[in-house]
Amino acid sequence: MADGSDTTLTADKTDEQAPNGLVAGIKSFAAGHGGAKAVIEYVGKRGARIVLVGSDGAWADQFADDTVVARQACATAGVDVENAWERELMDQMRPSNDLWRSMARRTMAR
Repeated sequence: MADGSDTTLTADKTDEQAPNGLVAGIKSFAAGHGGAKAVIEYVGKRGARIVLVGSDGAWADQFADDTVVARQACATAGVDVENAWERELMDQMRPSNDLWRSMARRTMAR
């Protein structure tokens, strides 16, 4: 009889690594804003959106191929991932004046 078992089920482990550009972008944002937290949102076929919120209230986003790659990129960059949009994190966000202007143009154009 052969050693081991051919009936043991194992999950397929993906050895995908996060792209260096994605990790560098996350690290750069965190360094420029006194640290950051991330929320990862699944956006269907497009992949996953990583919303970064800096300690100073600034925010930005990055896109990854899927949520696994997004989590790996955040872990490699040293950024904590929140499980959901908590009130404290949302209160910390401060939209820029440029964002307010762009939202006003879209509303007025309707």
